[in-house]
Amino acid sequence: MTIRRIVPNVHVGSEAAVRTNQDFYGLLGFEEVMHMGWVMTMASPANPTAQISFFTEERTAHVVPDLSVEVEDVDAVYAQVVASGAEVVRELRDEEWGVRRFFVRDPGGRVVNVLTHLRAGPTSVQNDVGDQP
Repeated sequence: MTIRRIVPNVHVGSEAAVRTNQDFYGLLGFEEVMHMGWVMTMASPANPTAQISFFTEERTAHVVPDLSVEVEDVDAVYAQVVASGAEVVRELRDEEWGVRRFFVRDPGGRVVNVLTHLRAGPTSVQNDVGDQP
């Protein structure tokens, strides 16, 4: 099983809070790579898999996940998670922005967004870093 990247997700209260975080993380060298209105992702220009996302809400689920894990084969991971008896918070499905994902609760109570990009290719992480949610 291949993990392609892990992204911390920060739930902020407003678009103003997103902008404040954008300014701060810009000081650390991050640049905006995706902004969908309700989620904004910043990445390192030198290492595009080093990312952080800021959510004002979650548009397709009832909870903002604490972190996102991009895997090579989300269907295989989903099958393992279900077989383990772990709590699936949101069922596996395709999203209109080009990812297939599900949410699962870890033993500490954190919600993990597990995803795969629907657009396959050897450079998809570098070209599609903004399609994270």
